[in-house]
Amino acid sequence: MHKVEEFQNMLQGRANVKCLKDLDKKIEIVEDGKTFEENALIKARCLYQVLKEPVISDDSGIEVDAMDKRPGVYSARFMGEDTDYAIKNQAIIDAVKGKVKTARYVCVIAYIDENGQEKTYRATIEGEINDRPVGKKGFGYDPIFYYPPFQTTLASVSEEKKNSVSHRGKALQMFLKDLEATL
Repeated sequence: MHKVEEFQNMLQGRANVKCLKDLDKKIEIVEDGKTFEENALIKARCLYQVLKEPVISDDSGIEVDAMDKRPGVYSARFMGEDTDYAIKNQAIIDAVKGKVKTARYVCVIAYIDENGQEKTYRATIEGEINDRPVGKKGFGYDPIFYYPPFQTTLASVSEEKKNSVSHRGKALQMFLKDLEATL
């Protein structure tokens, strides 16, 4: 639900954002891709087949260099989908202790237009794993994702400020720019 809220805020009423739970149909999507692009396209293709209208989907996560870019595409499922992010965040903090702390958020938006043409938009935000969780805003790994230009974690800044630099915000801007060029 957090992603839906982020998309709604970034789109500022220019589109109707829905998640799978909002649809009348039960749609089962198996995210078994090895890359963010593959997973974003898997979701978009499934939705397009059911809805028969243009769709966007995203796949995103955090890559931690000291963990060989894990959790990566498994970010939501890291340590189990039902595991609280406080536990996941502490596991990452522990894993990078004494190691390089560089990390990035990655977002890929997949778009399928009314003719079935597919396109993906990939964006990142570079940062570091903080020594401890800081901030109450955001969600997921935001309390441990230190963004040097802000000199704090993404969980410590307003949603508007975060979205202005975030992986999801950048990918969405790429998509919107491309979409507006075709209109």
